[in-house]
Amino acid sequence: MKFNFKAKDQSGRVETGMIEANSREEAIDILSKKDIYLLALEEKSSGANFSFSLGFNKVPTKEVVIFSRELAIMIESNVSPSDALDALAGQTRNKIFRSKILKISSDIRSGVLMSKAFAKYPELFSIFYVNMIRSGEISGGLPRILERVADHLESDYAIRQKTLTAMMYPAIILTIFVLIFIVIMIFVIPNLVTVLQGTGQELPVATKIIISISNFFTNFWYLVLIAFAGLAAFVYYYPRTKEGKDFVDKMLLKIPIFGNFFKDIYVSRFAENLSTLIAAGVQINEALEIVATVVGNNSYKKIITKIKDKVIKGESFSYALTQYPEEISPLFIQMAAVGEKTGKLDSALTNVVKFYNRETENFVNSISSLIEPIMLVGLALMVGFLVAAVLLPIYQISTTIQQ
Repeated sequence: MKFNFKAKDQSGRVETGMIEANSREEAIDILSKKDIYLLALEEKSSGANFSFSLGFNKVPTKEVVIFSRELAIMIESNVSPSDALDALAGQTRNKIFRSKILKISSDIRSGVLMSKAFAKYPELFSIFYVNMIRSGEISGGLPRILERVADHLESDYAIRQKTLTAMMYPAIILTIFVLIFIVIMIFVIPNLVTVLQGTGQELPVATKIIISISNFFTNFWYLVLIAFAGLAAFVYYYPRTKEGKDFVDKMLLKIPIFGNFFKDIYVSRFAENLSTLIAAGVQINEALEIVATVVGNNSYKKIITKIKDKVIKGESFSYALTQYPEEISPLFIQMAAVGEKTGKLDSALTNVVKFYNRETENFVNSISSLIEPIMLVGLALMVGFLVAAVLLPIYQISTTIQQ
């Protein structure tokens, strides 16, 4: 496997290149021995990556948050990092997480820097997390830094859950909608077709449409299954390709109603990550480089990278933000300008995060109450159409008999 990497050496110079390794962990291990700080690592691929994982090997974010808080408390109590990690591993139920904590402890005992030991497990500890630990090592305030990391992870987790909640309800209703439709088409309509067609009456257009759809589902059910499987595979794999990720991230920001919601999510994440890093003593240009890799949206990643380049050239951070009015809100820009003037950029950005967290929560609450009646009306219209398609010919038959 080949990996493209971006790293920073001891002098602060950014270095990019490619490395071959059997796995991502091995690539990180090789790079960590070069005495450089890894900023980004991506598998080089000319097409889609079709590796399949059910997600059973993932460690819940909650566990990482609890681990970070407990590690901060133990180090604050003058317990050595390796001893603290051994103790935390002993009380961790997740076997995968426990084994990695023990490996980190072993590396630290053998003389590896704590930040580099954590960097070997990017699936657990992001580049943001690792750089925060590195900042704590340099400043000597590791317990405080770990507490900030835990706060950040908890806040980020809450935002993700709110986003999931906003999308989950309509997805569930839509799934029920489709299942009811399929059941009616396959099991209900065929039993009525013989009766309706045996009357010799000219069937209404709505009934003919329903019968045609039912015949398709009954006679070509395998095509329906193939179509659903293909759609599911496309939805799962396409966003995991570079082109797919770029397209999906761009479209998310343009969805009616939800577009602004996602913008608020990414702006909040941008502000919170940057605030946390600056408060930890990371230089703004380096903080922007880290934030670009963890913001979670390629459109914002490109914007933040461009902002970083402008800051390096001497532009103020707030002025660089003004050049992206569609993606960066006036509030963010204004608070950034105030933070730069007062020398308290991290505090100013924290206020931005608080505002957008409230906006996100309000949106989730309002959209949930709005979507429910809309979806129910849609479901009622579908059922009404089906009922009408069935009852109309029956009504015609009864009218003919009476005459």
